[in-house]
Amino acid sequence: MSMINGFTAEDAARLSEAEQRLIERRERLLGPAYRLFYERPLHAVRGEGVWLFDLQGRRYLDAYNNVVSLGHCHPHVVEAMYRQSKQLNTHTRYLQEGILDYAEQLLGTFDGELNRVMFTCTGSEANDLALRMARQYTGGTGVIITQFAYHGVTGDIAELSPSLGPAMVLPEHVRTIRAPDAYRLGAENVSSVFAADIRAAIADMKAHGIRPAAILFDGIFSSDGVLPGPAGFMEEGIALAQAEGLLYIADEVQPGFGRTGECMWGFMRHNVKPDIVTLGKPMGNGQPIAGIVGRSEVVDHFGRNMRYFNTFGGNPVSCAAGKAVLEVIQEENLQQRAQDTGRYLLEGLARLADRHELIGDVRGAGLFLGVELVTDRASKQPAAAQARKVVNHMRENGVLISAAGPLENVLKIRPLLAFTQEHADLLIESVDTALSEVER
Repeated sequence: MSMINGFTAEDAARLSEAEQRLIERRERLLGPAYRLFYERPLHAVRGEGVWLFDLQGRRYLDAYNNVVSLGHCHPHVVEAMYRQSKQLNTHTRYLQEGILDYAEQLLGTFDGELNRVMFTCTGSEANDLALRMARQYTGGTGVIITQFAYHGVTGDIAELSPSLGPAMVLPEHVRTIRAPDAYRLGAENVSSVFAADIRAAIADMKAHGIRPAAILFDGIFSSDGVLPGPAGFMEEGIALAQAEGLLYIADEVQPGFGRTGECMWGFMRHNVKPDIVTLGKPMGNGQPIAGIVGRSEVVDHFGRNMRYFNTFGGNPVSCAAGKAVLEVIQEENLQQRAQDTGRYLLEGLARLADRHELIGDVRGAGLFLGVELVTDRASKQPAAAQARKVVNHMRENGVLISAAGPLENVLKIRPLLAFTQEHADLLIESVDTALSEVER
């Protein structure tokens, strides 16, 4: 994704000799494509719960990492992986019960129409598989995404991820629409604009001889600037697309697994019915596992016409991790905690706007929040430089967040589901302090 908060060569002069040597070694071995967060990159050596620890033993409150969304090194997940790795780890071409037990448990979190699951290793692979299914089922190629979307890094999916940067040129069969920005479009207009843009995109594809296949959205529109929109706003637009024969692919890699609080899955906030749901990052709390959940009509059509195999997708250790994740979410009531702590955090951040003119908007759903910074509330001029300074100030003071959005001015706050009100207070205080310093 676009590295709004990325380390640059100019930042290296402020680092210690040891840090500079480590970065030089990294660049020599890994090449230039990899990026680092923060002006002073974090050298993390250990994680526990909501905390990361650096080489000197200093702890950092992790309010960004969605991969280990339950908390770093959650003991129940670690133990499940350890037990299974001692017993068996192989591919899916042998009969095993673990993958079936997990599949039943996972499908139980969806409604009855979403009744098939297929496993991959990453969210990128999941979106790639979903796109293949949509094209196979519809016979079309056209895809609709938002203007600053991110959906992954495989060849076809990178081409549906304009947030990767200006070098990522969209192919002819892709159409983009405006993201549902209630702050700039007006909350009362979001639904109608969303539907009108989808209608226009479909018409334009047909006018150019492109048969539509799918509409692909991350339901929290995270790369577009964390845009939860009013609950239900997607309903009209999605229904319109499905009536035109497009499959709706709900990218739940970031908003899924209870993060939005009121629902297990982000799309459920909008009373829509996906044809395919893609899963990733938090599925194994750090163990690489991802997949798609879909309607049997779509999945079976693909399976009858195309053989599928993924060597590590759905392996026993990953399935054990995935099963443990669902158990922790239920046993620790993490979905409800995301809703309660998220509401507390949203209200606390909104109160900061009374003291900080830089805050133009505070929005979110559960433990997925965005704070949009502007230099002028009337014109809504984006405060990109200030957002970068806030993120780096917070990193220096032991709290980790990032920034997002095409205007590079939205603080992206995505705490671990284990957050409590005590952790939320620390985060709010850190944002407050950073804004005071930047505004000085």
